Amino acid sequence: MKKEDVIKEFKDAGALLEGHFILSSGLHSSKYLQCALALSEPSRAQRLSSSLGKKILDNIKIKIDLVVSPAMGGLIIGHEIARYLNVPSIFLERVNGKFELRRGFSIKPNSNCLLVEDIVTTGLSSNESIEVIKSFGGNIVGEACLIDRSSGKANLDTELISLTSIDIPTFNKDNIPENLKNIPAIKPGSRNIS
Repeated sequence: MKKEDVIKEFKDAGALLEGHFILSSGLHSSKYLQCALALSEPSRAQRLSSSLGKKILDNIKIKIDLVVSPAMGGLIIGHEIARYLNVPSIFLERVNGKFELRRGFSIKPNSNCLLVEDIVTTGLSSNESIEVIKSFGGNIVGEACLIDRSSGKANLDTELISLTSIDIPTFNKDNIPENLKNIPAIKPGSRNIS
């Protein structure tokens, strides 16, 4: 799937939003990719996850035992990639601001884990997830995501395989452009849900 095909899938789903958004990272942006909406239609989820799954298999030559995703954003795509790879899928949840395994999920020591997220912007959630996986003795074999918003600039503790990369400018709270300052900011992400 080419970059323009991925963008079209998001646009067709109404999942490429424009306005003033505060991302989970705390950065501000004029565009937001709502992956849950893009993946809500099973046929679209299948097209996107199959394309990403092929890319994963082309790049990771070691056996993958388990897909691990951070909730909430990674839940759907993580499950779809696990289905494609025919391996179990588990997810991490934030408890008091830190990722934890819950619901009876476990990571066996020395299992080869693929981290799967929807979007990577700064890599903060990715690296937090990697630390949890390592704390259980899991081996990180790589990370996959639908869209790399960082265009390869995220500081990750593993190799990133993305379906596509989109350079959407982000701004910290001290350098928000004037045109965005005049639009009320909304925070659609899940990092601070209690």
